[in-house]
Amino acid sequence: MGTILIVDDEAAARYGMRRALEQNFRVVEAESAREAREAISRTAPALVLLDLVMPEEDGLSFLRALRASGDETPVLVVSALDTARTAVEALHHGANDYIVKGFDIDELRKRVANLVQLGELGAENRRLRRELVADGQFGRMLGGSAAMRRVFEMAERVAPTDATVLILGESGTGKDLLAQEIHARSPRAERAFVAVNCAALPENLIESELFGYERGAFTGAIEQRKGKFEAASRGTLFLDEIGDMNPATQAKVLRALESRKIERLGGGPSIDVDVRVVSATHRDLQAEISAGRFRQDLYYRLRVVTLEIPPLRAHKEDLPLLVDRFLTQLGARHGRSPAISREAEEILRRYDWPGNVRELRNVVERALVLCGADQIQAADLPSEVRENQAGAGAPHATAGDSFLSEADFREARRKFEIAYLKRKLEEHRWNVSQTAAEIGLQRQSLQEKLRELGIERPGKG
Repeated sequence: MGTILIVDDEAAARYGMRRALEQNFRVVEAESAREAREAISRTAPALVLLDLVMPEEDGLSFLRALRASGDETPVLVVSALDTARTAVEALHHGANDYIVKGFDIDELRKRVANLVQLGELGAENRRLRRELVADGQFGRMLGGSAAMRRVFEMAERVAPTDATVLILGESGTGKDLLAQEIHARSPRAERAFVAVNCAALPENLIESELFGYERGAFTGAIEQRKGKFEAASRGTLFLDEIGDMNPATQAKVLRALESRKIERLGGGPSIDVDVRVVSATHRDLQAEISAGRFRQDLYYRLRVVTLEIPPLRAHKEDLPLLVDRFLTQLGARHGRSPAISREAEEILRRYDWPGNVRELRNVVERALVLCGADQIQAADLPSEVRENQAGAGAPHATAGDSFLSEADFREARRKFEIAYLKRKLEEHRWNVSQTAAEIGLQRQSLQEKLRELGIERPGKG
């Protein structure tokens, strides 16, 4: 028997709803938002029946806070306010349905039953998603290694909230895919996901792209145009490569995040915006701040939650999983289904992938198209991969370099230890005894350190 929470400051209203529902549900009552929060944490209700007009904290404020915390419990607003505006506002802030007091009892029971069923389906969906994360899959992203699972688990927790997210990682690691999946798992999923590449837009166009403009704002502005902030209304705005944004635009973005208002170029009234901002960059923002190229106050506003996707060279144990996925996807597109030889697999494992997962996908597609038989051979791989050379001018850092950008000593040490031990284990083909002997540790001590750092042998993620 599921639990229904009735939140209403009027005892008579609570009594009437209780009598209508108690035959099929366990009913809990709260006469204020404060009591409702306590009841939710104590009883985990299947549905909340919420009045809007209450003393101290009204129903809409309570509903906004509930959704901002990531709570997806279905909410049926039950109010004496019979206006379309009130209903729309309630639904806008996360209510699942709206019914006006004076309702028919059978209608209430039907609405409640439908929403309880909706909640059960949502809970089952979330359970299945958690299982996929545990298996190393987050939407279109794959990774069974401990490093990738940590990213997926954190993203899974933050997605249902309204928190601002900053995604860090080298080019080609999948920052845009992670942002899209966070949006898809959020309460804003039915609304727009609007992406802006801050590095691709000329400096003189980025402000008009983000904030829009009024007619006559500049030469060529022959009509009013809405910007990306408005286009993403009630959805998610993804600011990709925000580290490349110029300082003047940074100031306006900061103001928009703080005030939840924007102004189009050329003047006009302030416009309220309701967007969740997810941003990403391959740059070291701490270094950019030190160099005076990025605003520290904007950095702190963006990094409410930070997700850092590791480069592919730091989790090579995921290569077989990724290669298999790409062969399946791309093979279906090109009408081919070759396997990959052991020699070719070994070459892929030795290469350091400066272009990360994006480069791996391109290499697999090239080999799949060019291979002459039913198996990809070493000769089908690009020469720079076979010779283990990064392309000229490609951004390449050794696996241990990422720790140098960490502000926190303990995190820097953890990253260094992971990179160092993985490199040594790879040199000894993951023979723990040989690795321990070379680096001066007892085998048991090394095994304990590997467990502590979450380092797993390839193929056992």
